[in-house]
This record gives sequence, structure tokens and C-alpha cells, in this order.
Amino acid sequence: MPSLKDLKNRIESVKNTRKITKAMQMVAAAKLRRAQEAAEQSRPYTERFNAVLSGLAASVGGSESAPKLLAGTGSDQTHLLVVMTAERGLCGGFNANIAKLARAKAEELKAAGKTVKVLTVGKKGRDAIKRDLGDDFVGHVDLTEVKRVGYDDAQGIARDILVRFDAGEFDVATIFYAKFVNVVSQIPTEQQIIPASFEAEEDGASTLYDYEPSEEAILADLLPRGVATQIFAALLENGASEQGARMSAMDNATRNAGDMIDKLTIEFNRSRQAVITNELIEIISGAEAL
Repeated sequence: MPSLKDLKNRIESVKNTRKITKAMQMVAAAKLRRAQEAAEQSRPYTERFNAVLSGLAASVGGSESAPKLLAGTGSDQTHLLVVMTAERGLCGGFNANIAKLARAKAEELKAAGKTVKVLTVGKKGRDAIKRDLGDDFVGHVDLTEVKRVGYDDAQGIARDILVRFDAGEFDVATIFYAKFVNVVSQIPTEQQIIPASFEAEEDGASTLYDYEPSEEAILADLLPRGVATQIFAALLENGASEQGARMSAMDNATRNAGDMIDKLTIEFNRSRQAVITNELIEIISGAEAL
């Protein structure tokens, strides 16, 4: 049974931990507001940009002159998995859920006889899947020094992927990230970015436009930007999801610390009462002996 001093030290230790988790929760809440606004503001642009590309892609169809980023290499043997996670932990299952989705996809592809290559963005994603897919790693993007993700960061990642694609290192590229819904819900998502795939427009609005120059020429210019745009949108979604997950995790940690303090306090009071009772018994026994 721990002594009164040990219990008192444990209570003080847990109280200090609770102060830290509470402070981290408040910091995450402040960052979440900005990250959520950035993610939500990017969605209309990304959706409209993809709608324009979808219309152009539908016009080009299966044309032999279609850009390689749209038509693909004609094979799907080699897949590049771009796993995008956080640089820091203490955010619940945020990083683990993305890594789990990427691992499942890699196992599925390998079972089908495909070749898998992994490019990680974020230290925690690299650490989470390196044990299982370490032999498949081809690169890592370190954003540790980046305080606020910008479009330039997304362009750098997109440039790396496009250079690898032009060099024939892979046939299909898929990004993995968490889509932000709310503080308690972040959905691990996989999205194919090369070759570009779009949902067909139901309203047929693309038939109302004549493009100059040709659709193929416009697509050749816009598709690389589309890759960077999708990566940037994923980074923003990840940023909001990370802060939401951290805020929720730190809130749970603060509550658990409070519960532990209550239990330790009850145990401390009981132990102190037992010590006082024993002392009184000793005093009474000594008085009776006299």
C-alpha cells in the first residue's frame, strides 16, 4: 500500500499533467478555428476547379492526344501511395487511422500482384508504417519547420510526384489524408490523383463551351495545377483534422486526469484516516496500560 507521501506526490503529478493537457486543448481549439476556416474556404475553389477539369476531360474522352496525366500510362502495375499525416502526435487516432488505411491499400495491391511505392508527408505517418512497408519507401517530405501550410508547400510535393511520374517510376498515384467533418469526426480518405479521375457531370454543362486553344492543350496546362490543388486541399483538410483530433484527445485526457485525481484523493483520505485511527488506538491502549 503506497504511503501518504507517495499518494500526495502522485496527486500533484497528475494535477500538473492536467494543467498541460488543458493548455494543449486550448491551443488546439485556437488553431482549429483558423485551420477549419482555411479548409472550408478551399472547398468551393477545389470543387469548381475539378468541375472544369471534368468537363474538359469528358470532351477529350479517349482521344489519343489526351495528356498523359489524364490518359495514364496504359498500365496500373506500379502504384505510388502518398501518405499524408501530422508532424506531431498527441492527437488520438488521427495518424494511426490514416496509416491503417494506407497499409490496407498496400496489402490489397500486393495481393493482386502490384508493385507498391510509398511517399510519406509528415513524420508520424512515416514512423507508423515504416515497420510494415519500410522496403517500399521511396521518399519523405518533412514539414516540421512549416508553421502554416501554404500552396507553395503543396506545389513542392506535386512537383516531386510529377517528376517521378514523368520518369516512369509509377503508373497510379493515390493520396491518403483525413477529411475534416467536425471536432470528433475525421474521415480517413484515399483519392487517386494520377491519372486524374473525375465524376461525370450530370447537367451536360460542358457542351455549352468552346475552348481556345484545344481541350487537350488546356488540360495539359491545368492538370499539373490540379494535382497541386488536390494536394493543397488535402493538406488543409489534414490540418483541420489534426487540430480537431488533438483538441478532442486533450479534452479526454483532462477529464481522465480529473477522475484520477478524485480517486487518488479518496485513497489519500482513507489512508490518512487509517493512520489517525491507528494512532488513537495506540494512545488509548497506552493509557489503559497505565
